[in-house]
Order: sequence, then C-alpha cells, then structure tokens
Amino acid sequence: MLLHACCAPCSSAIVECLMEQGIRPTIFYSNSNIYPLEEYEHRLNECIRYARKWGLEIVDDVYDHEAWGGCAKGLENEPERGGRCLQCFKYRLLRAAQYAADNGFEVLTTTLASSRWKNLDQVNEAGRWACAQVQGVTWWDQNWRKGGLQERRNQIIKEENFYNQLYCGCEFSQHT
Repeated sequence: MLLHACCAPCSSAIVECLMEQGIRPTIFYSNSNIYPLEEYEHRLNECIRYARKWGLEIVDDVYDHEAWGGCAKGLENEPERGGRCLQCFKYRLLRAAQYAADNGFEVLTTTLASSRWKNLDQVNEAGRWACAQVQGVTWWDQNWRKGGLQERRNQIIKEENFYNQLYCGCEFSQHT
C-alpha cells in the first residue's frame, strides 16, 4: 500500500492503525502545494522522523511549487474546501497514483482524509480520479477520522511533540 502523507500529525494515527493491522505502508510525501520551501522541509522532516520510528520507507516526491501553481491558477481566491482544494488534491494524488503504478503498489490512500479541515468528498473524488488515470491502482476511500483515530491523532501529536502547522500549506490558505 502507498500512503500519500500530507504531514506527520495527520499520518500518525493512520500509520499506527495500519501497522497494528499488519499493513506496512510506504509513505509518499508529495506536497508541492506547501509554501514556503522551509515549511515544506519542516513538515517533511517530521514525516521522516515518524516513519523512522516505525521502520517505514518514505519517498520524497519532487517539490515543484511552480507546477503546482498551475492547478491553482484562477482559483486563488477560493475559500478553503473550495475548488482550489479539489484541484490541489487531484494534482498531489495523481503524482501518488503515478508513483504507485510505476512501483508496483496496488492500493493508494491518503492522510488528507484524516483532517477535519478537508472535505472528505473532495479527497475521495480526487483519489478516485487519480487512480482512474493509471492502470492497476485502486483507491482506498477510508474515512480516517472515525473509530477513535481523531482522538488518537491528538494524543500522538502531544506524545511525539510534533510540529503542528496552523494552515494547510499553500500560500492562499494562510489568509483564510
């Protein structure tokens, strides 16, 4: 399984849950939306730290904020959970689906589905769309907010002393 990860806080309870079920995900960090680069690196380093704790492989996708900006063009003033977010999810999850297809992963899911700040319908629409663009990859539309995972996520953030960002990542979300 390939687990697209947006950040360590959102990944935390999901990774723990998967590992407890005997599923060893490979973490795919693809977040060209994050701005500035220092913020991207800070979040990446927290993901690396958590992946190492579990002995998991983490793949750092190419950071290309300029290319990501193409998917947000004309949507800069959209509110959070609006059209810009859907296009952002499609961009990132297509990168993940392509990586999954090229590297023999049959299942893709994302930690975006754990955040209460994200529209779960948009996340799943983007994931299904991305997997439909490649052969052999199935989208797992798990609601990672249920079953006590949201509460466990909050506990792990404190236990691990994670950097817990105050905005989704893109420069447009800093102002909403």
